[in-house]
Amino acid sequence: MFMKHEACITALAGCPATEISFCAWVAQAVPGDRLEYHRGFLALDTFALFSGLSDKDRAELRKLADRTFWAAEVGLVHLVQERVGPDRFAYIAIARPKPRTAAASLSALLLSEAA
Repeated sequence: MFMKHEACITALAGCPATEISFCAWVAQAVPGDRLEYHRGFLALDTFALFSGLSDKDRAELRKLADRTFWAAEVGLVHLVQERVGPDRFAYIAIARPKPRTAAASLSALLLSEAA
């Protein structure tokens, strides 16, 4: 008998998501789980001219954005946006079933990307 899994919606309140926390979430997420990984206007928040973030925070956000896009490209997540106000969006990753043709673990996928 299979247990039904209720999709988990995660928002890292008070603590912005990082590339590491996103990878950890992807590794343990089951299909349908959702993670809000950024709230704002991602395209502008990563540009020094428009962003109110420090250089360090902006660099971390850029790494996070790159990693979420990579995860979508390899079939680990769907990426969606939800408008929450004028020029403000919730950026959400939705876990997909892990690809059968992919390496056995997220660590193996990350290592193969680095090679």
